[in-house]
Amino acid sequence: MSKKNLIVGQSGGPTAVINSSLYGVVSEGMRHPDQIGHIYGMINGIEGFLKGNILDFNEALPGEKLSRLIHTPGAYLGSCRHMLPESLSDPVYPELFKRFEELNIGWVFYIGGNDSMDTVSKLSRYASQIGSDIRIIGEPKTIDNDLMHTDHTPGFGSAARYVAFTVREISLDACVYEKKSVTIVEIMGRHAGWLTASSVLARKYKGDNPLLIYLPETVFDQEAFLVSVQKAFEKNCNVVVCVSEGIRDKDGTFICEYSSSADTDNFGHKMLSGCGKYLENLVRTRLGVKARSIELNVSQRCSSALISSTDQQEAILAGCFGVQAALNGETGKMVSFVRQDTGDGSYKIACELKDVNEICNKEKTVPKEWICENGSDVTDDFISYARPLIQGSVDVSMGEDGLPAFVYRK
Repeated sequence: MSKKNLIVGQSGGPTAVINSSLYGVVSEGMRHPDQIGHIYGMINGIEGFLKGNILDFNEALPGEKLSRLIHTPGAYLGSCRHMLPESLSDPVYPELFKRFEELNIGWVFYIGGNDSMDTVSKLSRYASQIGSDIRIIGEPKTIDNDLMHTDHTPGFGSAARYVAFTVREISLDACVYEKKSVTIVEIMGRHAGWLTASSVLARKYKGDNPLLIYLPETVFDQEAFLVSVQKAFEKNCNVVVCVSEGIRDKDGTFICEYSSSADTDNFGHKMLSGCGKYLENLVRTRLGVKARSIELNVSQRCSSALISSTDQQEAILAGCFGVQAALNGETGKMVSFVRQDTGDGSYKIACELKDVNEICNKEKTVPKEWICENGSDVTDDFISYARPLIQGSVDVSMGEDGLPAFVYRK
């Protein structure tokens, strides 16, 4: 039997370890030269692939250069936000599979979040419909940690570490003056507040900043918020508040929309930004105290300096596991993490596969029981869940200029 080739793409917003998943797929693929011929990469995801943009990893990252992927942030292959048509009778599908056939592709891997798993679902269903033997596997990725049927997602641990680390720094800076102040930190999270909740890890003791944490899973009441800030002054004259960008009022209106209308992206999602600035002005106007806001923005997903080694190693593991599963004939699945019961409370995960159709276009939110009754904090259960995921530091190779020696696609 002639050898087939493997192709892998990246999609959606990058993370600090999306390239570690890529490394896992490519390095594991290279361990099976008896079954896999060339290993290709889609440049700018499925959208770039449709334009014929690919690379060969043996040429692009020969030898030790490949290992530098594991501390390079961003998406090495480039990304896209391209939604394939709902109808499998659309002409794009035979065009895609014609290109797969021309490249002698036997295995397709797509690294991404909810919308990327939608692509995996459509490709695998079309393959089944036409009787293709191409195996298609989804590799999970998202700092939002909102994929169903997995304990957590690669990318979340490093982003959570960045948030906790940065909020701890901000809290120390905010407390240098004995004068009332409010610092509002806006953190990514449209409908799921996992990343904002991780700011609780910044606390050094009970009652430490951030004193208030607001997630999109609960209704945000502006008047109740102002009352809570006033009460928080009883604990500390310098109050740090962490909010998800997607917090909404009882009518479902995003708080950021009170200051300006949000545009939409290619998937029809509202592009959220500005709730921190709105709340800063609200606090300053209504409470008459010093207020400022900080939007962590893309730094949450591109900090190589704060990669969690746990996150990095799990991303590599997911990539390797996916290749092994595909070689064993699996398709239409996503690699999933399962937290193991060790009996002694220590942290351990294992990989398994889940039907991608049960994952795509759905969102996993923070459990209501992990959110305090008044919606302004999270419980110790969340801390126990998240703390193991941020453990361990990564040594980033430095160049002669004293800056990180990342790998770049020319």
